Amino acid sequence: MYSIGEVSKMFDLPVSTLRYYDKEGLFPNMQRVSGIRKFSDNEIEAIRVIECLKKSGLEIKEIKQFMEWCSEGPSTYEKRKALFEERRKAVKKEMQQLQKTLDMLAFKCWYYDQAMQDGNEDRINALIPHNLPSPIQQFYNSSHEN
Repeated sequence: MYSIGEVSKMFDLPVSTLRYYDKEGLFPNMQRVSGIRKFSDNEIEAIRVIECLKKSGLEIKEIKQFMEWCSEGPSTYEKRKALFEERRKAVKKEMQQLQKTLDMLAFKCWYYDQAMQDGNEDRINALIPHNLPSPIQQFYNSSHEN
């Protein structure tokens, strides 16, 4: 069993956030000893899932729905799996967008390294869009895809 302070440190979450999760019913079976919350391994795992779903773009009300499905048992397996499939798809799409951003940043870092070496952008601009060095060409192409 863990105290709210220990869990706060464990997950780098404010105590107020953990209290909010509890108030929203996300820890339906949490034990209290003399009114003090005691987090078991079940609540620790719930926090891992809650934080995953939050980072994937879900709001607390949607996470609460997921937690309600969990308490309903096996009849909601399909709904729960569909939720995770949807979130996985959304995160993959976001990762693709972030990869394009990272590729643009890599291209621009190379671009300005070259411009500083040359003292201008003339040679580099003559290479764009199809005559860049191979790895840089890949960054450029990726960052300019629609």
